[in-house]
Amino acid sequence: MEKAYQQQPFSGRRIVLYGPESTGKTTLAKALAAHYNTVWVPEYARPYLQEKWERDQTVCSLEDLPRIVHGQLAAENALVAQARRFLFCDTNALVTQVWSQTHFEGYCAPEILRAVQQLQYDYYFLTNIDVPWEKDDLRDRPNHRPEMLAAFQQALAQEQQPFTLLEGSSEARLQQAVTILESVFTKS
Repeated sequence: MEKAYQQQPFSGRRIVLYGPESTGKTTLAKALAAHYNTVWVPEYARPYLQEKWERDQTVCSLEDLPRIVHGQLAAENALVAQARRFLFCDTNALVTQVWSQTHFEGYCAPEILRAVQQLQYDYYFLTNIDVPWEKDDLRDRPNHRPEMLAAFQQALAQEQQPFTLLEGSSEARLQQAVTILESVFTKS
């Protein structure tokens, strides 16, 4: 029997940086954490999949996705005790669900779907595709950015998650995010 996905208790707010590849999520997570003097949770999938690529030149498979969700949650849980007011998460299970469904003909493992339902986040920042796409070993959809953005936005609507679409330069996105956080979570 599969264990339930459990988040460590946190009195602050969990904020997810969310969206297609190469749209500035990591840059924004780092900047927000610095602005609020807190921590951010790096994307577990990136080093996991990079190591797999370097080891045997293979890309992400369906079997990798539940491991990625578990690894991401473990990284989040490990940093909760260090967070102050906000914990910025550079991805979460909903990102993995969208990625699975867009890359594997609509399929997503049931345990990932359960994780999406069980794990709670307070707000999402959807990063727009108005920044240049940067190639690396793992990124694979430079010509599908509008479709990927639409899939990410549709998942937020389907899950009824509060979000803001962030656009513009890194500085503009940071300012937009801070303004939203201060208005939605006034000194919580």
